[in-house]
Amino acid sequence: MINWRKTAALFPGQGSQVLGMGKDFAEQYEVARQCFAQADELLGFSLSDICWQGPEDRLNQTVNTQPALYVCSLAIWRVLRQLVPECEPNWMAGHSLGEFSALTAAGALSFEDGLRLVRRRGELMQKAGEENPGAMAALLGLDVDIVETLCATVSQETKKTVVLANDNCPGQAVISGHEAAVDRTLALATESGARRAVKLAVSVAAHSPLMASASADFNRAIEATALELPKAQLLGNVSADALDSVDDIRTELSQQLTQAVRWTESMGAIVASGAETFVEIGAGTVLNGLMRRIDRKRTRFSLNTVEAMEKFLESLA
Repeated sequence: MINWRKTAALFPGQGSQVLGMGKDFAEQYEVARQCFAQADELLGFSLSDICWQGPEDRLNQTVNTQPALYVCSLAIWRVLRQLVPECEPNWMAGHSLGEFSALTAAGALSFEDGLRLVRRRGELMQKAGEENPGAMAALLGLDVDIVETLCATVSQETKKTVVLANDNCPGQAVISGHEAAVDRTLALATESGARRAVKLAVSVAAHSPLMASASADFNRAIEATALELPKAQLLGNVSADALDSVDDIRTELSQQLTQAVRWTESMGAIVASGAETFVEIGAGTVLNGLMRRIDRKRTRFSLNTVEAMEKFLESLA
């Protein structure tokens, strides 16, 4: 049996999306079907059709990807809560966009307000990417300190911006910034012994200063949104620390678009606090994989399909 007081719920972010995500839950569980229907009504268009029918390039547009992942996670969360009423994880965290799913699951943000925010977040990030194009790249096999040093060196050398965007797990980092600076950092990373250094198929330099215009506009939406204290210990991406007050949450969200996702530190803090089980709720299995690299001794589940949910329920019996 799972001890929920020693369990963390994790919510995935952009990059985990896949065509058809959440469809099996909506087909089998009324509460999930209602979640997607509620989102379609609130948005004024069929987000569920984009999730399930595509085309894939439409789902992958930032403006659609973010609300799609949010709704998928919350639909699965509602199913889990219905099937396992005692499910009250002690910790919650979300990777980048997933932080909004975590806030909603923790009761700090309403579903309606969260959906409105993530749709606006996607619109502003897409606009910022069009106005100030950038690039992102994944670096494997280098310590994060080396990555940060490379970024600082290249930024000084090129007079262009490149920064650490995601510290995902030991040996896996993502950089973000102006394309020329990202390309130069890739070359230096390879020279420095990176096992792999590859650009990502995005034109939005997320979690970098290039998102400053999006951040300024998004902060106004955050200030106008009602927030409550979370019912679980919520770990922030930027601070890698517990968000214990509404002010902490507002500060976190105001910095999130331009600052790095400190995922390794966030998960390390949860492990150090006594977490034994990590349950990923939403599309894909990305966070499960990262957790395996951070601490493979922890028990891990990914609830991304009905089949996975059924196996999880069997483990609780």
